Amino acid sequence: MTVVTIHQAKTNLSKLLAMVEAGEDVTIARGKEPIAQIVPLKKQGKRQYGTLKGLVSAEDESVFAPMTDDELAEWGLL
Repeated sequence: MTVVTIHQAKTNLSKLLAMVEAGEDVTIARGKEPIAQIVPLKKQGKRQYGTLKGLVSAEDESVFAPMTDDELAEWGLL
């Protein structure tokens, strides 16, 4: 892990981002105290639709019914 000061971070931002893209964590410090960290983002996989098909069901069809005024009031929607 690389530790840089705020001044170094401002001066070398492009280089630091290249290091992060390569998988390294960079910590930015004010003096000797760390205050922020730049880390690589985790790449998200491709979404697969329908992965829960057949695993999730609504036993009672009332779950699809509109909410009553009392229920809406409980949720603070009225």
